[in-house]
Amino acid sequence: MTHPFLDLPPLSAARFASIEDRVARLLGTRQDVVIMQGEALLPLEGAIRGTAGPGTTALNVITGPYGQTFGDWLRDCGAKVIDLAVPFHTAVTADQVRAALAEHPEIDFVSLVHAEAATGNTNPVAEIGEAVRAHGALFYLDAVASVGAEPVLPDTWGVDLCVIGAQKAMGGPAGVSAVSVSERAWARMAANPGAPRRSYLSLLDWKQRWVDGGRKALLHAPAQLEMLALEACVERIETAGLDTVMARHRSAALATRAGAVALGGGLEPYVYEERDAAPVATTLRTTSGVVASELVARALAADPTLPLAAGGGALAKEMIRVNHYGADATVEAVRASLVALGAALAEQGPAVDPEAARRAVENAWH
Repeated sequence: MTHPFLDLPPLSAARFASIEDRVARLLGTRQDVVIMQGEALLPLEGAIRGTAGPGTTALNVITGPYGQTFGDWLRDCGAKVIDLAVPFHTAVTADQVRAALAEHPEIDFVSLVHAEAATGNTNPVAEIGEAVRAHGALFYLDAVASVGAEPVLPDTWGVDLCVIGAQKAMGGPAGVSAVSVSERAWARMAANPGAPRRSYLSLLDWKQRWVDGGRKALLHAPAQLEMLALEACVERIETAGLDTVMARHRSAALATRAGAVALGGGLEPYVYEERDAAPVATTLRTTSGVVASELVARALAADPTLPLAAGGGALAKEMIRVNHYGADATVEAVRASLVALGAALAEQGPAVDPEAARRAVENAWH
């Protein structure tokens, strides 16, 4: 008996290339786009290891856990790393980046996360890109969480390595990702003796055996299910319109912030300023004495389908994440999440007003 998910014909090189082209159009880029056969950590690490080495001086911006990871990879490559860390409840500014570049003119690589879904902040990439471009450094951007929720424009912003994943705002699979690569970045890799070769991490292998070969022969058998799912989610965004999809995520973020404040019970937005808050996910801070992970567990016990999670590590005590991305970027998901949190809070004693939260969500959404 045939099965639609098991008896798939091989994915052709032409079909693979056409999906890459659609991803490039989504990013509005003329750079080479390479789809990687793994979760976004694959191109994130591969891009750093391909372009950084003992001669690299990197400015690594830390606004959440992924920035910390990038610093670890850069150091492991032998790069000198200058960390620019800001509190997780805010965003880095272009002025802070300019000051770091002026203080360390030897910087030739800048790594930045666009939106940190784990902490709920987003960084002003357009302004930062202008500063990085003026300095002449290579610009590496993690746009995994932001793509589909807010503009991601590698060419306009001067991003040399822009990594995206499909599993958040794009509403697609987790097992496939992509990176756009500038000519400067390819040249940096080619000149880097430590760049991975004959490795799953190697972007140069894709460049030499796929891109330079006219995209006629794939390096290995692609994951058909993930590639077809990626194609489907890009088609869904094209059909709805990227602006419409981004507006839906923005509405979800605004509604969550407004609803949490109206709910009461000590909940408040974790990211202080609305301008610094990511549209892909909203983080909330609990009041003293209320453990976020326990509150989330009670809410999920009532409805395990809600897009709720506690913060990671030490943040599990005080941070709640409302992951209103992809299929959950809806007024219904936001409203249900806040009502469930309100019910869980009420069990512990804090006064809450779920009706006020519902009204605030509706008003903010519209």
